[in-house]
Amino acid sequence: MQRQLSDAVVLTERFPAAWAALAAGDVSRAHVRVIVEAGQPIDDDEARAVFEEAVLEVARRETPGRLRPAVRLLAARLHPLPFAERHAVAAKGRSVWVRDLDDGMAELIATLPAHLAHGIRDRLDRYARRVIDGRRGASDDAAVEAMLLDEPTVHDIRGIDEVRADVFADLLLTGHATPEVSNASIPETHAIVAHVQISVPVLTVLGADTTPAELTGHAPIDTATALRLAGTATGWDRVLTHPVTGTVVAVDRYRPSDQLKRALRVRDEHCRFPGCRIPVRRCDIDHTTAREHDGPTELTNLAHLCRRHHTLKHHSAWRVRQTPDGVLHWTSPTGRHYPDRPARTLVFVPDPDPGLTTDSGSGLDTYPGTGPDPGTGPDAARRPGPPASPPGHRPEPPF
Repeated sequence: MQRQLSDAVVLTERFPAAWAALAAGDVSRAHVRVIVEAGQPIDDDEARAVFEEAVLEVARRETPGRLRPAVRLLAARLHPLPFAERHAVAAKGRSVWVRDLDDGMAELIATLPAHLAHGIRDRLDRYARRVIDGRRGASDDAAVEAMLLDEPTVHDIRGIDEVRADVFADLLLTGHATPEVSNASIPETHAIVAHVQISVPVLTVLGADTTPAELTGHAPIDTATALRLAGTATGWDRVLTHPVTGTVVAVDRYRPSDQLKRALRVRDEHCRFPGCRIPVRRCDIDHTTAREHDGPTELTNLAHLCRRHHTLKHHSAWRVRQTPDGVLHWTSPTGRHYPDRPARTLVFVPDPDPGLTTDSGSGLDTYPGTGPDPGTGPDAARRPGPPASPPGHRPEPPF
């Protein structure tokens, strides 16, 4: 009601000629709306009166759609400020924003200079029409191939607006320069590299529920799209919530972040199985306590293992646990203990374990009954050897 009162005041006080024409039935409310929108920026009363007289002549014989461009052109000529100056000010307000809609859809709205906006629309239209024009021949070829392979035929039945929207998404997401390539691409799995957060209920992922996924903070999205995006994600966050209130209790992830990977590479340097020196670039990152046993994805539960020893850990009687200082304590199938310290902590240990002795003056760790092997180089002295075996006992190889 307040808006209608305000519009009535503007019409009666600033556009009296248009009001009189509306009262006489010469023009419609749609004509008046076009005239008022275009003439509002004209502050000079005399100039606005000249504007009204000219546009009403056109309004009496044209539809509101045809009236709009003529009215805008005349208003631009009568405006007191030069058009170039006004355009420079208006161009500073260019922007792109998203408005969420229902059913997993959204509007992407761009405010641009007119020549760019219309140029973009024209390019999309030309690409879309080339896709549709070439669809008949491609459909015939696909039908023949499907018949030879005894497969069902898939026909492209998209309308011009659908194709135009798909080309628009492909051009922005992939930079494809031809409609042929754009028509064959899958934007959401090949091109989305922006940071978005999608929440997918675990039962939905397993196919046991139909609860929709959510583009966090915006709107629900269909499950198929969410699973395709999740399949290319660099990391999964597991969110534990209270079963009644829904309060977030804890968050962790299966795949380590890039920052965590860098920390692991610096700490480990090589495979962490006793005696193995395969560099980390050829190793897997393993959860010491497995994820299926609720092992967290954090520095104190991850370590590099080469593929051979990664397999050995999971498919043999070897067992391992990790302490907060990054030491892996391996236990062989016969119960022998092999601690593996991170490479950078082997040279200087401020507080050695009670079961270790330190070679005086060197700061090197040695185990009871063992010591650096002369002739093997300084690097060998940094690596702790296995504990001494009882007499008559054959040492078990750790491989």
